[in-house]
Amino acid sequence: MELIRGLHNLRERHRGCVLSIGNFDGFHRGHQALVARLKQQARRAQAPATVQIFEPTPREFFGRGQAPGRVATLRDKLAQLEAAGVERVLCVRFNRHLAALTAAAYVEDVLVGRLGVRAVVVGDDFRFGAGRGGDLALLKELGGRFGFAAEAVAAVEAGGERASSTALRQALAVPDLARAERLLGRRYALCGRVRRGAQLGRKLGMPTVNVPLRRPPALRLGIYAVRVRAAGRDWDGVASLGVRPMLEKKGLGQGGCVLEAHVFGEPGSLYGQLVEVRFMQFLRDERRFESFDALAAQMQADGAQARAVLAKG
Repeated sequence: MELIRGLHNLRERHRGCVLSIGNFDGFHRGHQALVARLKQQARRAQAPATVQIFEPTPREFFGRGQAPGRVATLRDKLAQLEAAGVERVLCVRFNRHLAALTAAAYVEDVLVGRLGVRAVVVGDDFRFGAGRGGDLALLKELGGRFGFAAEAVAAVEAGGERASSTALRQALAVPDLARAERLLGRRYALCGRVRRGAQLGRKLGMPTVNVPLRRPPALRLGIYAVRVRAAGRDWDGVASLGVRPMLEKKGLGQGGCVLEAHVFGEPGSLYGQLVEVRFMQFLRDERRFESFDALAAQMQADGAQARAVLAKG
C-alpha cells in the first residue's frame, strides 16, 4: 500500500482513482463494508482503490483538546486499511485552509483537480466541506458536472446496533469488550513500537514493554488481561493503560498516556519492535499507591488474576 502524506505530495501518476473519504477510526464492520464496495468499484473502473484520511481529525482540529479519544492509532488504522486491500492512502493535514473550503470548492480542487476521481464511495452519513455543508446529493450533482460517479454504502448492524466509531467509543469507555468485538468483528487491540522506559517494572520484578501513545485512546484507562503479538508469537500478559499517577507524582513519569505490558514467559528484548496488544478482560482502574512496595504487591496480584482469566481461554 502506498501512503501519500499531504496534498503537496500528489503527482500526476496519482490521478484517476476510486476514492473513499473519512476518519476510519477503528475500522469497524461499517468501514469494512465501505472498503469492500470501494474495491469492487475500483476493479470495475480499473483504477486504484484509494482512501483519504485526515490528521488531525476534523473533530480534533475543532475540539481544541476536547475531542473524544481515538479508537485506533494512526499506525493501527494504516495497518487495517492495508490488510483490507486498499492500494493507496492519502493522509491530508486538516488545517484552517481545508476547514474553510466549501464543499463545492473541495470537490473541484481536491477530488477533480488533484485526484481526478472516477468514482467516490462514502458512508450514508457522510458530510464534508465548510460547516459540513456537503452531502451525497451534492456529490452526485457535482459528479454529473465533472464526470465521476458517487454512491453511499448503507450502515451495517452488529448485535442489533449500527456499527460506528461513536458506538465503539461508548463500548470502550465502559469498557464493554464483548460489544466492541461485535462492532469490530475482532478483538480490540492497540499496536505500537516498543520504547525504553524508566525500567521501574524491571526493578519491581515485572519488566514491561512500553508503547507511548501520541493521543489519548478511547479505551478506559486501567489494568487488563491481554494477549501480546510480539516477535512472531502470541504471549499472555497483563497490561496497564494510563498516565502512571504514582510516577508522575514522584517526577519519574514521561508525560502522556502509555501502554505497558508485562509478558508472561521469555520473549527476549523487544525494544524497537512493533507489538500488538489485544485486550481480553478489564481487571481494575488505574490508581496511585503510597509506596513502591504496595505497587509491586498489586502488580503481582494483577499478574496472577490475568493468568487465571487467560487460562479459561
